[in-house]
Amino acid sequence: MTADVAVSLSLLVGIVALSDATRRLLNRALVDTGLSVYAVELVSTFQLCCCTHELKLLSEVGGIEPRLSLTLTYLASVIHGLTFSGAIGNPSGALEHAYHAKLSGGCALRRIACQFVAAAAARAAVPLIWGMGLSGLHVRHKLFGYRCISPIHGPLPKAAAVEFACAFAVQTAITHTRTVDEKYRVHAVAAVIATVVYAGGSVTGAVFNPALAFSTQFPCSGNSFLEYCLVYWLGPLMGMMSSVLLFDKLVPLLGRKPPSLHLPLETKKRT
Repeated sequence: MTADVAVSLSLLVGIVALSDATRRLLNRALVDTGLSVYAVELVSTFQLCCCTHELKLLSEVGGIEPRLSLTLTYLASVIHGLTFSGAIGNPSGALEHAYHAKLSGGCALRRIACQFVAAAAARAAVPLIWGMGLSGLHVRHKLFGYRCISPIHGPLPKAAAVEFACAFAVQTAITHTRTVDEKYRVHAVAAVIATVVYAGGSVTGAVFNPALAFSTQFPCSGNSFLEYCLVYWLGPLMGMMSSVLLFDKLVPLLGRKPPSLHLPLETKKRT
């Protein structure tokens, strides 16, 4: 393990530990105000975005092996799943909860607002952390002005289809593991996330999270804001809704038995 990787892993541990301590503190401070859920959403999405920024840097600039990159993606997904404390961290997930009446429409919109605020905060905070020069990788990236190139490698329809497919697969995994014990469920979902990142990462980075994409992908040069919206907002939203509607509406409909076509027995004629 190189020194740069060791520093990045230490930084990731520090971000998660600090975020977890902040969540616990805010939960206690805001317990009777009804605001704790939004505070947790802010902190958890901030944690997700900061960690993804660092993993993205390791993969794209640090040049770590794809096998190690996928392993770190899997481990990070497990840790986020175990530490989020009820946060969603994904606007598509908040809309899915609203659709299933697990959240009110207003609550879902407020959570989405928190997610985007946290995504923007992470985008501003990460360069400050890198500017401390904790590793040679951070120093080299600072010399290049923290520039990044668009992760979209292919036509826009193909890129949007990849994000659609990634969101569809992850939402399907989430739907079909709801009854599994949480300590096992996070591993199943994390395995699906690592798989879709492996399958679609070379085309779009396989983000399938509008807030996370806003933080990590939108600052990159090479595509317009509207093009990023098409790929990283519309694609995942349609993928999530397609999975929900498929398993909520279409599959139960196809599984219904057709109505009986037997005619009533004829009454015997009187003799």
